[in-house]
Amino acid sequence: MCGITLDDFLPFVCDFCSGVFCLEHRTTESHSCPELPVKRVVQTSGGSTSYQCSFQDCKGKELLPVICPQCEKHFCLAHRHQDDHKCEKLETPKPRMAATKELVQKIVESKTAPANKGRRGAKNSATAAKVALMKLKLHAAGDKGLPQTERTYFQVYLPKDSKESSKPMFFCSKWSVGKVVDYAASLASLKNNNNVLAAKKLRLCHPQTGEALRMDDTLLSLLAHPEMSLYNGGNIILEYLDNESTGLEDVFAYVPQT
Repeated sequence: MCGITLDDFLPFVCDFCSGVFCLEHRTTESHSCPELPVKRVVQTSGGSTSYQCSFQDCKGKELLPVICPQCEKHFCLAHRHQDDHKCEKLETPKPRMAATKELVQKIVESKTAPANKGRRGAKNSATAAKVALMKLKLHAAGDKGLPQTERTYFQVYLPKDSKESSKPMFFCSKWSVGKVVDYAASLASLKNNNNVLAAKKLRLCHPQTGEALRMDDTLLSLLAHPEMSLYNGGNIILEYLDNESTGLEDVFAYVPQT
């Protein structure tokens, strides 16, 4: 205890001798702390001072003091960090494996929990599209020169008389539906007579309603439309329609229902 009878609102405890001191005698120098580590200073023959490393069996010296801010001992450059000189004040971090395991378990449970009836429809379609997007990115055909941030991926369901039922593709989100149709036709080697007045036209159709999308709309505007339910990573149908037709009557013939 401090020898001077002076009351302080907060006592100060010395980190070295564990004594309790007042404000005036709180520092190790002011109360001549008996447990203060001895600073190993070496006087060289030339009159200059060097500082001996305090690490066990180390003979390193430094011309300038390198003091650990935690244990306040001198060290060479090689042992200046707490880990290097096994600092007595070094705090070992508590294991976090239990907390991490608990967090992982909660995530797994949230993913495997049965979906409520109210979450069906558009929300489930959006979630399924996110999962499908990861798969599409592995196999989709498209212009490799497009930046990743501008790519929109679809599982394109092809016309009924095509050799393949569907093909994964990606397009530029800034493209119009008309340009997407032309590019998809070239990727799938489909006959495209959209410039012929009397011929059937290749049209992109909504995977749920069958509605033919307007040729001058951009993918970006359709994806942003809350009522369109089109998603990056979702489905789209490509089919030949008569000029008077506004869409497909039976989308189930193209897109498998889950």
